[in-house]
Parts: sequence; C-alpha cells; structure tokens
Amino acid sequence: MNLPDRLDPANELQRLRIVQAREPLPDWPTRARRLRALEAAVSQHREQIAAAIDADFGCRPREETELLEVFPSLSAIRHALRHGRRWMKPKRGMASLAFLPARTELRPQPLGVVGIIVPWNYPLFLAVGPLVDALAAGNRVMVKMSEYTPRFSQLFAELIARHFQPDEVIVVNGDATVAQAFAALPFNHLLFTGSTAVGHHVMRSASAHLTPVTLELGGKSPAIIGPGARFEHAVERILLGKLINAGQTCIAPDYVLLPRAELARFTSAAREVAARLYPDLANNRQYASIATDRHYHRLVDLRDGAVSAGARGEKLSEVADRPEQRVLTPTLLIGVNDDMPVMREEIFGPLLPLVPYDTMDEAIEYVASHPRPLALYLFEQNQERIDQVLARTHAGGVTLNDTIYHIAQHQLPFGGVGPSGMGGYHGEAGFRTFSHMKPVFRQARLNGVSLFNPPYGKRFRQLLEILLRNG
Repeated sequence: MNLPDRLDPANELQRLRIVQAREPLPDWPTRARRLRALEAAVSQHREQIAAAIDADFGCRPREETELLEVFPSLSAIRHALRHGRRWMKPKRGMASLAFLPARTELRPQPLGVVGIIVPWNYPLFLAVGPLVDALAAGNRVMVKMSEYTPRFSQLFAELIARHFQPDEVIVVNGDATVAQAFAALPFNHLLFTGSTAVGHHVMRSASAHLTPVTLELGGKSPAIIGPGARFEHAVERILLGKLINAGQTCIAPDYVLLPRAELARFTSAAREVAARLYPDLANNRQYASIATDRHYHRLVDLRDGAVSAGARGEKLSEVADRPEQRVLTPTLLIGVNDDMPVMREEIFGPLLPLVPYDTMDEAIEYVASHPRPLALYLFEQNQERIDQVLARTHAGGVTLNDTIYHIAQHQLPFGGVGPSGMGGYHGEAGFRTFSHMKPVFRQARLNGVSLFNPPYGKRFRQLLEILLRNG
C-alpha cells in the first residue's frame, strides 16, 4: 500500500476533530469493530512484524517479539472486547443523604482525538497498548512512531491504513523534529512513553494548550533480595527480567540490592543462569542486539566508566562484545557508588550493578531516598518484611518474587510516579484515562432544596444546624 511520504500532523488532527465532532459518542458495535480491526492487523501479520523488528534491531529473536509484544497486544484487545461494553455503561447511584431523592451518574465520554508517542524498544506493544484503551473509550487516534525502528514504523503505518478507515487511526512517521511538532499539537490527551529527559520536553510542549498528559517514563527500578528470599529463584528471575530484549525494557531491573554476604553467591549463580538462558552466546540468535549504535556506545561508556572509577566488572560470559552486531556481553558491576553515571542514569541494557546492604532498613532507605522508579521487585517470603517495603517505598508498580509481570495484568493500571511518570493505562484504568467521566446530578421532581432559599429565617437556621451536625 502506497502511503504519503510525510503527513502534516496539524492538518490530520484538524480532520480527525471534524469527524469526531460528527460522531462524539460511538456506540459499542463501532468501537468493537475498530478493536477487531486492530486485532486483525496484529494477528494476521505476526511474521512481518517480527521480521521488521528483527531487522531494525539487527537481532531481535522472533520468540521475544511474539511473547513480549504480540501476545500482550492481542490479550489487551481481547480483554477490551470482553469488557468494553460494561465500561461504557453509566454508573448510577443515590445522591448524598442531604440531597435525596436526587440521583447521580458518571457518564464515560470520549475525550476526542488522542495522541500517542511510541518508543523504539517495544514498538508494537507500546503502540497497541494505549491504542486499545483509546479506541475502547471511543476516541480517534494519531500515533507517532519512533524513527529508530524505521522498518517496523513503516509496516505499522501500512497495516493501520489497510485495516482502518482513514478517519479512525492515523500513523505519523518522521524524525525528532516531527515528534516535537506532534507533541505540541492540541490533542485532547497525549500519551508519551520514553525517557524522563524527553518527558520534560513533551510536558512542556503540551502545557501550551493545557493538553492532559500521561507520561510513561522509566528510572532506576530496583530489585531487592530480602533475607528470606529463595535466593537461586531470585537470581534467575532478576537475570531473566534483565536480559530479555538485552535489557532494553523500561521496567527491567536496573540494579540489585542484596545482603552483603551474598555478593559472591549472586555472581556465581548469575553466571550459571546466563549460560542456561543463553548458551553459546557467540552464536545465539535468541539474545537481542542493542538497537542503535548510539545506544550501544552509551552502554559501553557506562560500563567502562564505572570500571575506571573503581567498580569491578564481572562478565557473565567469556564471549567478547561484538560491536559490529551491537551485541553487548551481560555484565555485573560490583563496587559501584552513586557518583557513577551508571548509578545515576537508567541503564537500559545488559549491565547490572550490585548494591550490598547490611540491614533491610538500609535497603529500604536506599530506595526511598532515590527518585521514585517505574517498577520495584522484591524477593522475600516474610510477610512483615514485604509489608515494610510496600509501605515505605514508592514505585509505579511492584512485582513480588518475580520481575516484569505486573505490566501484563489487565486489572492493574500501568504507570509511573513522580520522575518515572504520571497517569496510568491498561484495561479499565486505560479506558478511564482516555474518557471524561462526566458527573451528572439528576434532581428529583419532588425535593426540599427550596427550603434553603432566601430570605433566611428561623426555619433556614434550624435546617442548617441539622446539616452541620449530620452532614
């Protein structure tokens, strides 16, 4: 399918605004049809999608694309198809006691035209996830794909054009200049997934129109191994969460807090796990490449800079880096400190600093004293310690005794807190993010509010005293 080389996002937004105004409240069959069109675009083109992402990365195993992108995308669509009709229904209730017999309603109303800015690391799922929620809520949508995944971005534009009517979903491609212009458009809501640094610029651009934003950022997501953890299990799950997609995951464990006496044990166990997960690393096509040269060299600088500053690098494989394929050997970093860039920046790659602690209170305080992360992972069997960590730390989401999987729960909103983002989506939470929950107060024909009309006399004062005592 031939698409124009460059769409004018401002013109496209205006066009979508016009058609949305003609149909401001799409019925459920219309929304379901759009969701099924998205399902067809993903399910019927799995091989093309995996091949395009693999080509963009240099090496992205099809198995990871299907497990981490295709499956959650289809699961989110099917969840919305099962529950969206119920989400649309007004939620009715009784008014507050003093206003009976009046009634109240919350009526979900589409916001209008939603903008979605997609990152490069999971370009399918992080486009489809918010798109599902926006479509279920009855909006029209414009999607800005990443310039760092050009093959997939072009494919996604073609698939959307093939499966949707031209006034329902529009995909915009282009470089950083296009992305900046896109973020500055007067959408009814804008969702951005990406780095905290870029998130500042997106929020600043959106503020010119008071555009509401959902920011899915990142930060340094800790994994805490408690004194009561199943240690080998913890090492395996942390390594898995770190090494899928070669660590290029916004909720990948960024560093590990562990008892000081367990440093050597962790290192030994991590080598065994890495060898089991990715045997023959030199020829293993199931270990992803770093997506871009710039990102690869950034990771090398983080690792080598930490070692130069006194940290010890413990490679988890004897295989050397392969710069020409952008393959970076998984490496533990021991003896790091907060002055090192590797402990200040989100790593986003297969480097894993180990931070020892002497008491659980010390570990909790370390997390609590740093910027609030997108995810937190705790490995612990003692419920009292679990409760302490949950009560004394903040994170966008938490997985206990595993990593990553809280993002795949439709019943849980996904989002950050503070520097790791604002707002959330997925499932019904996403439906509400892209809806205005319009409050309606419905006055009863027979009511007593006229008793509070002026002029204010003795009866008014008696009734007011009753309200003040019992309201």
